[in-house]
Amino acid sequence: MKLAVDRRTLLKAAAAAPVALALPARAQPAPIKIGSVLSVTGPAAFLGEDMKAGMELAIEEINARGGIGGRKIQWFFYDAESQTQKGLNALRRLMTQDNVDIVVGGGNMSGMALAMLQITEKAGMPFMSTEGSMQIVSPVSERPWTFKSTADDDQVIERLADYFNKRKFRKVALLADSSGFGQSAVEQAKKVAPQRGIEMVYESFNPTDTDMTPQLTKLKSAGVQAIVCWTVASPGVVFMKQARAMNIDAQLIHSYGFVDKRYMDLAGDAAKDVLLVSVKFPVGDDLPANDPSRAQIAALTKSFEDRYKRRPNQFAAQTYDAIQLARLAIEKGGADKTKIRDALRNVRGYQGVGGVFNFSPERHSGLSKSDLVLLKYEGGRFRLADYQ
Repeated sequence: MKLAVDRRTLLKAAAAAPVALALPARAQPAPIKIGSVLSVTGPAAFLGEDMKAGMELAIEEINARGGIGGRKIQWFFYDAESQTQKGLNALRRLMTQDNVDIVVGGGNMSGMALAMLQITEKAGMPFMSTEGSMQIVSPVSERPWTFKSTADDDQVIERLADYFNKRKFRKVALLADSSGFGQSAVEQAKKVAPQRGIEMVYESFNPTDTDMTPQLTKLKSAGVQAIVCWTVASPGVVFMKQARAMNIDAQLIHSYGFVDKRYMDLAGDAAKDVLLVSVKFPVGDDLPANDPSRAQIAALTKSFEDRYKRRPNQFAAQTYDAIQLARLAIEKGGADKTKIRDALRNVRGYQGVGGVFNFSPERHSGLSKSDLVLLKYEGGRFRLADYQ
């Protein structure tokens, strides 16, 4: 009897087994598609390498936690090779072939980002720029789909004005390159400087120049107390070396686009006592213990060093934040492009590694003057020079 029962049990199990095996596997939810254009080759590659790495880390972290609402991120990345036309071709591919939900990254060149937004705006594509020029998001009425994860030029100049007032500097110079990044700063400085009681002297140069003696000679004769160089290109090294060689005693300052260890090392002794405006990320160790960004900076720095075996710069931070901001918007709005845009407009008090982000329908760049500090370069690394 027992044997018969065992046989019946086995027969039932055998009959049930094929049915169980034939059940369809549970369908995986469709991925969230994020597209990025950066320049990791060509003249802008020195920025693009760390910017790409910052995105990679953010996406890996998000996917390791299960993605966004259970949906993994599928990342489409293209190298613009520091060429605007190639960046635009890549953008069109992201939108028409890859069918991405949001574009993050504008080629790490302000001019390229400005060209890209002409396409994304017309198509109603959310675009999180990781480039610097304030014109990328201004005026908002003409750029309702465009946001950025970097500080605005006017906020940087306001932060510098605080420093000038502290030092009682009344006559300073802005030496800006002829790119969109440099000329956006000139436009904002002409608005801010008179309001803050600062006499600003202006000189310009091309991003490919190898001699800045004519401009520096004029500024030395003008008796300025500080010279702010505004560029992300190699003439910024020439500026430091030639200013030292000419015994210019004005305080030398670089904008946030030049906060890169490689440039400082190229400048050598000429980088001594040069100040740089920056978000707090490069000097997380030097921040007060109660600074809310300190812990997040430390966490990203460790992850970056573990993965890439080098210390990250602020450009990695701004792309890491850009991906996280996209993630935050998609969590709230899903993959609907209009809802992503609206969610970004309503981000408030988001603590990123670059600062605290507060967007609004009227303002599409989230950082403020309070997120900016002044740095110096000592002992092969950046150190905090002025906190407030």
